[in-house]
Amino acid sequence: MFRHLLPALLSLSVMHAAFAARVDSEETTAAASRFEAVRADPGQLYVFMRNFPKGADLHNHLVGAIYAEHLFEWAERDQLCVDQHSGAISSSKCVFGFHPSKGAVPSRQIIDDPKSYENEIDALSMRNFVPTPDDRSGHDHFFATFDRFLPATFAHDGDMLADVMTQAARDHLTYLELMISPQLGEVARLGASTRVTDEKDISRTAIRLAPHLQHYVKLARGEADAMESKARTLMKCGTEQADSGCNVTVRYLYQTVRTMPPGMVLSQIAFGYALAGADPRFVGVNIVGPEDSPGAMRDYTLHMQMFHVLSEQWPDVKLSLHAGELSDSLVPPDGLENHIRQAVEIAGASRIGHGVDIMRERDPYGLLEELAKRNVLVEINLTSNAQILGVQGKDHPFQTYRAHGVPVALSTDDEGVSRTTLTQEYIRAATTYALSYMDMKALSRMGLEHGFIAGKSLWDSTQPFRLKAACVETDPLTTPENGDCHDLLAHSEKARLQWKLEGNFARFEHTLVSGGLSRN
Repeated sequence: MFRHLLPALLSLSVMHAAFAARVDSEETTAAASRFEAVRADPGQLYVFMRNFPKGADLHNHLVGAIYAEHLFEWAERDQLCVDQHSGAISSSKCVFGFHPSKGAVPSRQIIDDPKSYENEIDALSMRNFVPTPDDRSGHDHFFATFDRFLPATFAHDGDMLADVMTQAARDHLTYLELMISPQLGEVARLGASTRVTDEKDISRTAIRLAPHLQHYVKLARGEADAMESKARTLMKCGTEQADSGCNVTVRYLYQTVRTMPPGMVLSQIAFGYALAGADPRFVGVNIVGPEDSPGAMRDYTLHMQMFHVLSEQWPDVKLSLHAGELSDSLVPPDGLENHIRQAVEIAGASRIGHGVDIMRERDPYGLLEELAKRNVLVEINLTSNAQILGVQGKDHPFQTYRAHGVPVALSTDDEGVSRTTLTQEYIRAATTYALSYMDMKALSRMGLEHGFIAGKSLWDSTQPFRLKAACVETDPLTTPENGDCHDLLAHSEKARLQWKLEGNFARFEHTLVSGGLSRN
């Protein structure tokens, strides 16, 4: 009875076989052999992984992505003071011999003293961190750096964006989602006097807040416009001298802060939904801050309910939520039982940031099955998790997620504070776990697959990756001028970026075979 279907099925089988042959071509096989050959050689592995095409960095805080040296350049340019004891940069200027407080010295004085400068870079990042009685843990040192360097970022949004896009290009990255918080303080104050204890309060407050949000939406969009304009100018985009960072596609997640009182958290979240609904550059909402802080732990379920209520009003706004960035040393056992589950089942998150305590949750295997079934991606931040939580190697759930079919992608978190790059994250994964070259390609593709990018995917399936039939017989180094593959790419930004990545893989593998990479 199925005889009439055989020709079509055979044709489809041949097309998929053709793509499989292309994916597993001689050049791909040679790239896999090269990867195994350099895995144990740090220098050669670095060159290999730096040039390796990376699909996306989906978990990157703009304000934490800047290296301390660059922050201090801006502090010196702005003539800001520095507390020579704590290393904190002040918003006050040290000019004309005026020092606003005892111990405050000009940034230039720190730069001119090599020892002071080295200590300053350590204070503003995780470089050379060693616990002391006054600075006892990586967790505390990490989060303390932000208060020390934030004044150096004021009025430098464009510089930060250009810096991060340029680094993304160095890492051969296709797509970047940055967490930013324009107008956060002003929006948070809208809810300062509001009492929120349950979903009824959330609904009533959201209705009351709605008329006040559009003014701040306009201001936030203006901030983003100015930031992007400054970044494009710095990178000389559109000119013959354009920086390669101009070619990196960037979108934003509006990040809300979970450590404030509930009313202030709600006003931020409501604003994030309104902004994402009004500006296509803002592709989703997140919530940040130490998950183990007393207020965040106490109000965690309430925060998830806020997302649940607002998602009913804004069903098209996507969520990537920090959840499970916890360890046994930070909170009691009952604090580890349900954060990831609530982020998925109550808030409706499409992606989870960190997810480190998955095996401490109630019914972890059931939760893993649910994450896989719902296709919820976990953003893996290996360096950050080692520094902040002390969780790494076999203690990290990276391989557990993969073994249970949960999609994962590597990301940087706060690459400046952590002194890492996406290249270093790939190297860490390659040297810590038994990953093949095709595993690394899958990680790269998976990040782009789960980016909050408009349009249909290039892929028919992702475990394993199987191209849509429309593009199976099309060379990824070409841009189809007509036909079904052309139509898919023409109508989908996601598919176009994925096609770009496939072309980058083809070029990378050809360069490896021709010996060109060894000369880079």
